[in-house]
Amino acid sequence: MKILEKLSREEAQKAVKRPAGMQGTSFAQLRNSVDQIMEQVKTRGDKALFELTEKLDGVAIHSIQVHDAEIEAAMLLIDKDLKKALRTAKRNIEKFHQSQVEEVRKVETSSGVTCWRESRPIESVGLYIPGGRAPLISTVLMLGVPAVLAGCRQIILCSPPDAHGQIHPAILYAASLCGIREVYRVGGSQAIAAMAYGTESIPKVDKIFGPGNQYVTEAKMMVQSAGTAIDMPAGPSEVLVWADDQANPDFVAADLLAQAEHGPDSQAVLICESKTFAEKVNRAVGQQKSHLSRESTIDAALEHSPIVVADRVSAIQLINDYGPEHLIIQRERHHYDLSDIQHAGSVFVGPYSPETAGDYASGTNHTLPTNGYARMHSGVSLDSFVKKITFQELTQDGLKKLSGTLQLLADAESLDAHRNAVDVRLKYLDETVNS
Repeated sequence: MKILEKLSREEAQKAVKRPAGMQGTSFAQLRNSVDQIMEQVKTRGDKALFELTEKLDGVAIHSIQVHDAEIEAAMLLIDKDLKKALRTAKRNIEKFHQSQVEEVRKVETSSGVTCWRESRPIESVGLYIPGGRAPLISTVLMLGVPAVLAGCRQIILCSPPDAHGQIHPAILYAASLCGIREVYRVGGSQAIAAMAYGTESIPKVDKIFGPGNQYVTEAKMMVQSAGTAIDMPAGPSEVLVWADDQANPDFVAADLLAQAEHGPDSQAVLICESKTFAEKVNRAVGQQKSHLSRESTIDAALEHSPIVVADRVSAIQLINDYGPEHLIIQRERHHYDLSDIQHAGSVFVGPYSPETAGDYASGTNHTLPTNGYARMHSGVSLDSFVKKITFQELTQDGLKKLSGTLQLLADAESLDAHRNAVDVRLKYLDETVNS
């Protein structure tokens, strides 16, 4: 990893600029490819899905939906220890997300005027689960658990088939663990199109969740502009580690490597206080990665993953400018203040809080904003699966007391029908009292 020192704010921002994307594919090419796939699915439905799966995934499937018998058979293929781990993760995720349920609180904003807000589940949601280099079993729980807790009436799951036309059995087990039985073997942007437009087999949904490659991300952005909601804009995964000289360089290196193995376009940034510490981390990275199975992927990711040497003030500035998906703080307690962190998807505090915990089983959600979107977006939570409806109820006295304000504001906006809606009620109340 390249070590950079004495950078201005502008130089630091440039140093941690995220990789531009898939090499050899321009944005125009990407958009055109996705647009063609989306149109095929929109106009030709299941037939397009069969053809695209064979063309893009290299496998001929005979059924789009995964039937109950296949799900039951998958249960038998899962190691008992993995089942136990998934149950533990589900329990923790459930507990954390259950704590996000809001109590209905009625507020009397003025005498006789009561307002409150209630949550209602999004009726139908689609969960996209990547299944390529690394089937994201944990993402099934991260999306399925809050969807179920929110009370979504219909929850469907799409995941690409393997070379044998099957979905990874652990994905099916995790889906079943959440109570999700509508599973479809289709991936890529064609899966997003199917969930957005609906086909003969796959129902149209109101909102789509889940990570994916650039094709999936572009498809999600397209359907959002056409009326289907998505969880958030997303891109390649990333981590920023902020360490002081007292941190354990082996821990820091391990966290950088854990992020880098996601993909060649992932980014792992370190901000530390001295070149001496940076060099220790670099040595630890070299030692550890030689024992890891994805060394070539890691090397590609580290090509655009710098180490920036900066003081505390500059470090905080850079963290908030960058807005990392994951922020890991490995510093002594008196060396930081969490209130300084304004933009981050999820924060891991202290030497014994690896990103791995949040990715799998601590309970927080790992579906997080990337590519700087943490500056204005939150990660997935229970709120992502509900919408909020406000209510208000005015008594006769409440309306009378507020009527002057309502009438003046309606007059100021030249909306006489608005004023009339108040006036007719006041007239009725006056006539009723005097009759």
